[in-house]
Amino acid sequence: MSDVKKFFKDAAIQVGSGGSAGFVEVCIMHPLDVVKTRLQLQAHVQANSPNHYSGIVDCLSKMRQHEGLFAFWKGILPPILAETPKRAVKFVSFEQYKRFFLFGSPTPTPLTFSLAGVFAGLTEAFFVNPFEVVKISMQADKTHMRELPSTWVTTKKIIHHEGFGLRGLYKGISATVARNMVFNGIYFGFYHSMKGKLSNVKDPSTEILGKLALGFTSGVLGSCFNIPFDVAKSRIQGPQPVKGVIKYRTTTATIITVYREEGWRALYKGLVPKVMRLGPGGAIMLVVYEHVHSFLTQTFN
Repeated sequence: MSDVKKFFKDAAIQVGSGGSAGFVEVCIMHPLDVVKTRLQLQAHVQANSPNHYSGIVDCLSKMRQHEGLFAFWKGILPPILAETPKRAVKFVSFEQYKRFFLFGSPTPTPLTFSLAGVFAGLTEAFFVNPFEVVKISMQADKTHMRELPSTWVTTKKIIHHEGFGLRGLYKGISATVARNMVFNGIYFGFYHSMKGKLSNVKDPSTEILGKLALGFTSGVLGSCFNIPFDVAKSRIQGPQPVKGVIKYRTTTATIITVYREEGWRALYKGLVPKVMRLGPGGAIMLVVYEHVHSFLTQTFN
């Protein structure tokens, strides 16, 4: 098989396995992403307001009461539509970047995995940002599900009023880039560096549990380090506090503003639901990816 055919075959397998992993992870963990976004968008306390949430349980309870059960899956269509190509970009670019960061070593090193993850995150961010803008807009809408505009209507509204550029579908791109680079650098770097220690495990069940634990830890670590950029992204891409006035414009300025007005803890808003989502979500995604990848490789070889 020629190198070109092998490349496209490997890429197709990575698309299939990455898309499957992303779809499963999004469907299971999306409600926690909605909660995370709602908590991150809260700038000030509004006592006794149905639109203010004191924590995860309070948010889930009020959403169920005022918006309906299916509100937990608000904004799910954009990430579902984005998952297959997004994971394709993520995993294919990660595999390609690994070749550039071997630095003469015959096998990938922890630095190789981390740098490949960082640049895979950079590449992924430019693809996923428009979907994130639409998702955040829908997640921030507190109307009942019966009255919520569709994904397509929301997208058209954003394009009509704000355009495609840095105040439209690509607003918050610098925050998305920073968030994804930090997360993927830690996520891939830790997981692949530690996975080799499971090579001597003979029991398949123990091996799967070990990979799930590594994926969970990788997701948690990545989430803890990139959360300030995620908060900035939500503030920039979500509704501004005063309609018609852009308060949150750039990543650095937004982080500084949040820190000065709300304290350093505000930069970690939504961390618990984020960890609850991306910890197990990261484990699910990597394990599903590897098993589907193995199945497809064996099937089409």
